[in-house]
Amino acid sequence: QVQLVESGGGWVQPGGSLRLSCTASGTILSIGSMGWYHQAPGNERNLVAAVTVGGATNYADSVKGRFTISRDNAKKTVYLQMNSLRPEDTAVYYCHVFANWQNYWGQGTQVTTSS
Repeated sequence: QVQLVESGGGWVQPGGSLRLSCTASGTILSIGSMGWYHQAPGNERNLVAAVTVGGATNYADSVKGRFTISRDNAKKTVYLQMNSLRPEDTAVYYCHVFANWQNYWGQGTQVTTSS
C-alpha cells in the first residue's frame, strides 16, 4: 500500500504564493508520474500539473507561467510552487501518484485565494 501526505495549502491574497508538497511512502516497487489536480465545488477534478520520472512536465493552460511543478525522486516527493495566485485558483488540491502500477490520491489540501 502507498500513502500520500500533502502539505502547504492555506489562504493567500490575490497575487500571493503558496507551495504544496506531497510525499509518497509505503512499499513502493515502482513510481511513475506525479502530479496535482484541483477540484472546486460543483466542478470536476482537473489536472493542474504533472511531472514524469524523467522530469518532463505538463501544465493546464490556466496555470502556465504561474505554477511550477518539480519532484525529488530520492525523497519520493512532488512539489507545486504556485505564484500570482488568483481567486479562480481556489479549490481543493489533490496529489496524484502512479505507483506500483496503480493510481493513488492524497487526501486533498484546500487552497483559498481571496482578499
